[in-house]
Amino acid sequence: MPVFLRACAPRAVSATIASAVAVFLAACGQAPPPGFHGFPPAQVTTLKVEPQTLPAVYEYVGQTTGSKEVEVRARVTGILEKKLFQEGAQVRAGQALFVIDPRPLAAQVAALEADVARAQAQQAQADRELARLKPLAEKRAVGQKEADDAQSNLDLARAGVRAAQARLDEAKLNLGYTDVRAPIAGLTSRAPKSEGSLVTANDTLLTTISQVDPMWIPFAIAENEELLLARAVKEGRLTMPKNWAFDVAVELSDGSVLERKGRINFADTRVNPATGTFEVRAEVPNADRALKPGQFVRVKLMGATRNHALAVPQVAVMDSPQGKFVYVTGKDKDGKDVAEVRIVQLGAWAVANGVNLWIVEKGLQPGDVVIVDGVSKLRPGAPIVLGGAPPANTAPAPGASPPAKGAAAGPKS
Repeated sequence: MPVFLRACAPRAVSATIASAVAVFLAACGQAPPPGFHGFPPAQVTTLKVEPQTLPAVYEYVGQTTGSKEVEVRARVTGILEKKLFQEGAQVRAGQALFVIDPRPLAAQVAALEADVARAQAQQAQADRELARLKPLAEKRAVGQKEADDAQSNLDLARAGVRAAQARLDEAKLNLGYTDVRAPIAGLTSRAPKSEGSLVTANDTLLTTISQVDPMWIPFAIAENEELLLARAVKEGRLTMPKNWAFDVAVELSDGSVLERKGRINFADTRVNPATGTFEVRAEVPNADRALKPGQFVRVKLMGATRNHALAVPQVAVMDSPQGKFVYVTGKDKDGKDVAEVRIVQLGAWAVANGVNLWIVEKGLQPGDVVIVDGVSKLRPGAPIVLGGAPPANTAPAPGASPPAKGAAAGPKS
């Protein structure tokens, strides 16, 4: 190591340790040692903290699902004879998808048609018998019992016809089920069974159809977060869209955001006792099929506003053993400007005019002057020279813009 570096290294280490000790002492309410006042004043820029209205953005993880999801299953048992669609393709409602071998059921229909014909013949015979005996019974040429028996035989024959017809109708219905058609329009999934496979009634899954326009995105909000939202609204710190009319932005796994916005179409009123959350569902137009069923996405709810919020640029916030802190301007005993440490409790991130901000929940008051530039050169109690306004990329301004990536999830208002 060169002589100069060997001589300076202990000084650098001592300065670092001294700065850390100063932050610790200031956070505990103690003044730093007199030796810290030997440094030249640091040039800093400041920002006066004032209450402002900021956009509130809440971010959750959701998984896409079709607005309609239908499992196409075999409704009769038989051999899968044909597959009439391309797996993964769009199909229209009523389009033929599969053919199950209809011949066994066609034979059953023919047999039941013969049963119906037999029952109808028996009914006709009973009808003729009653027509013959009824006038004779009225003339007392035959006993009344014979006429009554003829009437009963006719009633039984009519019931036999109805029963045979019902069995025939059921067989025809099952024969129609051998022609499997799409119940809705949508995208098909893989077909697990190939031609020649035996399929079982009401059991074998043939394919799944998802209606993907619009797309639904269910997500969950924790019960404690909902309580925080309600409390913030009650206290006037937060204004929510009426009837949950949020604008919904969807961020994909690669960080890109869909150009179109969605809306909330369902919010459950019950909390799931197993998870402590309640379900909310967003609906997003998807005519171009940019979203596929089963994707994990980030759902951003926009439209709420924080009222009377105190915020500082994120670059002004630093860490200490006692937590997050910022430097504010103060006066020493001689009335000179010095840097003072203020421990703060932070809430969510916010964005105003493209500037990333921290919402400060505790530790600052309106009118406090926060140092936003030059903080790396400061130590507690150090003299400072006040500069102008903070740089454009750190100064908050009124207005709202879409949240930056990484905006806080959940209602820390």
